[in-house]
Amino acid sequence: MQLNLRNPLVFFDLETTGIDIAKDRIVEISMVKVMPNGEEIVKTRRINPGMPIPPESTAIHGITDEDVKDCPKFKEIAKSLAAQIEGCDLAGFNSNRFDIPMLAEEFLRAGVDVDLNRRKFIDVQTIFHKMEQRNLTAAYKFYCNKDLANAHSAEADTMATYEVLKAQLDRYPELENDVNFLSKYSSFTNNVDFAGRMVYNEKGQEVINFGKYKGRLVEEVLKSDPSYYAWIMNGDFPLNTKKMLTEIRLRGFNQK
Repeated sequence: MQLNLRNPLVFFDLETTGIDIAKDRIVEISMVKVMPNGEEIVKTRRINPGMPIPPESTAIHGITDEDVKDCPKFKEIAKSLAAQIEGCDLAGFNSNRFDIPMLAEEFLRAGVDVDLNRRKFIDVQTIFHKMEQRNLTAAYKFYCNKDLANAHSAEADTMATYEVLKAQLDRYPELENDVNFLSKYSSFTNNVDFAGRMVYNEKGQEVINFGKYKGRLVEEVLKSDPSYYAWIMNGDFPLNTKKMLTEIRLRGFNQK
């Protein structure tokens, strides 16, 4: 089934030095840009993370320090990458929880302003888990009846994710071939920041989603405990979390 698109939809996958969004870095990014007319543009780039790649990460994706020593750093390709995804919605496998927050962090570190909050996100893993409860290799076998060769290669995982979504649309008539529907369906939470440290409640208000203030309104916490803002800003939290918290704080000042 060809996807019903209004905007280009970019399927992407990241290989990284680890899973800590605040500390780790991207070593490879692969994208399949699907145009509304069905045209597919595939691009894969390796990136020098500027830090050693841990052996346990290399064991998963097979990329070593030697492989990326002459590759550009993310900051060097950030503007061109931002241009490639301009006006596009985004899709991936476990992308809402990891790939999109990680990509947002890298853009912020590079000083490139990309407003990802305006995009639609489709997480194929979420659809799969709601429907079948398995991983990408199993999803590829289940939906496409193919074995996933080169699993944990960014390009192989990206292409498999794209094929799985099309097969999911063929299999489940209740899934609408519409990016808005799929974005909402594949979202577990309504995050304020990509890491989900803050979420929207049923009234559309920002709420703390972790720690001792979990469940409380962000604005109330900032008023009752002014030191909380400093703790977040000085702590090991993602840059996107700090950015969104700052916006809420500034909004409070403007309302006075």
